[in-house]
Amino acid sequence: MQVLIVESEPGLAEVWASHLRRQGAAVTTALSQDAAVQVLQNEDVDVIVLDLVLEGGSAIAVADFASYRRPEARVVFVTNTSFFSDGSIFRHIPNACAFLPSATPPADLAAVVGHYGDTPPPLAQTDRS
Repeated sequence: MQVLIVESEPGLAEVWASHLRRQGAAVTTALSQDAAVQVLQNEDVDVIVLDLVLEGGSAIAVADFASYRRPEARVVFVTNTSFFSDGSIFRHIPNACAFLPSATPPADLAAVVGHYGDTPPPLAQTDRS
């Protein structure tokens, strides 16, 4: 599983990354919108852990670019604000799959990412003729 963490606070990004690496994920971190876009242009990504409030750019722009460049990537939003707490993020961002508080325990965040990063096996083709 390839994970991109987009988080302005390097210490928090590293805590999340270490938990995900223990689960066997390959993790890349980006501290800004520009850095995240560069990763999305050059690397396959299964799940993006994306802080809704980025100091360097827009999380919505990152999610939008990901839906174009990596449409299969799922986005787990994290935030320390009440913005979008009504669940409307799922109406605005088609690749959003979860919305968690930044204070979520890292092991729980890793479990959510692991859940959405698992790719189900393709369905068997059947001949219906």
